Amino acid sequence: MASRAPGVPVRRITVDSGHVVPGRWPWDIPAVRQLTEDGLDLDPGITVLVGANGSGKSTLVEAVAGSWGRQMSRIRSDWMQRASSTPSAEDSQLYLSLRLLTTPGGPNGGLFLRAERMHAQAGGFSERGRWSERIGATPLLERSHGEGFLAVLHGMTHEQGLYVLDEPESALSFDSSLALLQVMVDMREAGSQIVLATHSPVLAAVPGARLLQLDDRGITEIAYDDSDLVVSWRAFLASPGRFLRHLGVDDG
Repeated sequence: MASRAPGVPVRRITVDSGHVVPGRWPWDIPAVRQLTEDGLDLDPGITVLVGANGSGKSTLVEAVAGSWGRQMSRIRSDWMQRASSTPSAEDSQLYLSLRLLTTPGGPNGGLFLRAERMHAQAGGFSERGRWSERIGATPLLERSHGEGFLAVLHGMTHEQGLYVLDEPESALSFDSSLALLQVMVDMREAGSQIVLATHSPVLAAVPGARLLQLDDRGITEIAYDDSDLVVSWRAFLASPGRFLRHLGVDDG
């Protein structure tokens, strides 16, 4: 079990069973089914979700972000992330069923950031006073995708809260992914909590994180070296030709 620290934004996630529709998506996803039955404790620092496409990573982080946004909108009139934390039309309605066990009087900042929506959110960051100061004078839309993404992530260290990141590696180079590792550590040390869904073995290696693997068994806490993500990448990098031949591709 993960250790517990006082003051963390979200200690535990449960599901209101009255909203569950058995056998229908997303309730038929093994990870969501397990969450419904057992609940889930979040690490006070960083929780990393890994798993194949379709395992429920994005479904869970979208729901957590949506539920956190609903709660914060009720207690903060200046909650700037109302729009980005609200699930879009293609997202599930799971967030309406989640119950977040929070710390009374605890941090109430945060952000939901997905790489593919960065440009849609960029104007909002640039127009807000405190965020404009944090991300620098150059507008986000005038930077590369990865540079803009990292600028926002650096700004996160200034406000304690719950930060939800959905596959940020899609905007980042290898070096920028390493930079994000340091940003996440800085955020944790500043008192924030992070939930990260990723396919990146680099980001999954963030020191001190609780690593959860989502698959057809549900949600399993797992060591980094034992995760399917790391095992698969190491096997591919050790012998890419073997994988390419299996796919019928000539590796030259």
